[in-house]
Amino acid sequence: TAIAITEQPVSVSVPVGYSFTLRCRAQGRTSLQYQWFCQHQSDCRLIPGATNQDLPIIAEQTQLYTCRINDLHRNAVFSDWVKVEVHQCVARGLPPQLWHGEPVIVLNPSEQRVEVGQPLQLQCAAMGVPAPSYQWYRNGNLLEQQKRKKLLITHTKVSDSGTYLCCASNRHGEHWTNAVDVHIGEQSQPTPLCCKLPGVRCKIALLVGNNRYQHHPNLLAPVRDVFELSHLLKHLGFQVVSLLD
Repeated sequence: TAIAITEQPVSVSVPVGYSFTLRCRAQGRTSLQYQWFCQHQSDCRLIPGATNQDLPIIAEQTQLYTCRINDLHRNAVFSDWVKVEVHQCVARGLPPQLWHGEPVIVLNPSEQRVEVGQPLQLQCAAMGVPAPSYQWYRNGNLLEQQKRKKLLITHTKVSDSGTYLCCASNRHGEHWTNAVDVHIGEQSQPTPLCCKLPGVRCKIALLVGNNRYQHHPNLLAPVRDVFELSHLLKHLGFQVVSLLD
């Protein structure tokens, strides 16, 4: 109770070489002293000279950080441990030059085919300052328990089939991964006969669901609408290509 932390450091997810600052603030009855520590794998060490409230960092590798605050009476408290996640290869996910910390997708999930009863794992990743939170969706419906980068279903059912995507968000905004199809206990679908016959046209539908208009408020449920319309058109014999934003 002698020392109260008023501002905790926050986790970030950044590209290699990115410069930023971790912040910690505290109040006490006497003057306070700060000391930062970092941990990589199982190695925890004091950072020499890191005795200020702010810790400047140039991102090199993923590490954990915490700050110890003590007063003149030998009272001491530690801040929360925070993760500095560093992405070595970001490719097209490299943030724009004037990046303000909004989420940038650097890893999209991939299509999966899984037998019934086997585990399903989908993975995504995003950069952001602060580090983004995650929320997965299936067929436009929120999956209440799936709030991490990795979606895991240990024992799949046929009803787990569908189109999955994830939303990464922080206080600066949100960004969506690509939508991917997951097939549980289904054989690959043969090419429709019409597409094999010369001179016969296939029915192809292109659906675009846009939730990020520049001069119009966000729509209520474009993602869900695309999924429902896609299901209907497939029953009518269309091959469907669905795109989001």
